[in-house]
Amino acid sequence: MFTEEQIERYSRHIILKEVGGRGQLRLLQGKVLIIGAGGLGSPAALYLAAAGVGTIGIADADVVAVSNLQRQVIHATPDLGKPKVESAREKMEAINPDVKVVTHQQWVTAENILDLIRDYDFVIDGTDNFAAKFLINDACVMAGKPYSHGGILHFIGQTMTVIPGESPCYRCIFPEPPPLDAIPTCAQAGVIGVLPGVIGTIQATEAIKYLLGVGKLLAGRLLVYDAEGLDFYASPIARQKKCPLCGENPSILELRDEEGARNICEIA
Repeated sequence: MFTEEQIERYSRHIILKEVGGRGQLRLLQGKVLIIGAGGLGSPAALYLAAAGVGTIGIADADVVAVSNLQRQVIHATPDLGKPKVESAREKMEAINPDVKVVTHQQWVTAENILDLIRDYDFVIDGTDNFAAKFLINDACVMAGKPYSHGGILHFIGQTMTVIPGESPCYRCIFPEPPPLDAIPTCAQAGVIGVLPGVIGTIQATEAIKYLLGVGKLLAGRLLVYDAEGLDFYASPIARQKKCPLCGENPSILELRDEEGARNICEIA
């Protein structure tokens, strides 16, 4: 089943009763898509590759800029000007040659997102604008794909996991996006560099737990992390009967790009 090198590589997983050889095989057979190869996507990609998730897709249309390097730890100074998906792929393959990295160097839009997520078991939202977050939520709910939401700004991060048909979705909390530019992005307001490392690794943990079928997911809970005060708190969230997407009488029946969606992969 495993080569000697794989047994040694994954030994700390295999000795866990919650994982074992069978669980590690499930990881190797798993497929996770990361949308956004930036602050949140960087730690998620590195840890999923290290864990032996067999197929990892990474979608981003951007190239590496010097301002990214303060927090997007999968990229380095020699990568400046390189497509982020290629920079990320190189680091992931260097960590673990078992992993197949599928790059999607494209904007993610209402036109292509269903095709993009179709072949994956779990999706990680590593984006930094509301147009992207609502689109990812809507597409995953419509397609029945579980996903992890993540968001960061200043010293505050938040994350939750959505299991379509079982847990509340993003629109159960926020039915509609705020007006364009009403809330600044990280590029406009700033973010402490280590914050996405915390949230991104939690998102990777959720993906791994989902693939293994172990533990309690952040479904029905919004986890908020205040880095300045070093406080974590989880708020319970209930499915809303009037949710426009997953409620009893949904009004959102097809995908649409919200205003500002051109920069759908402008990431944290």
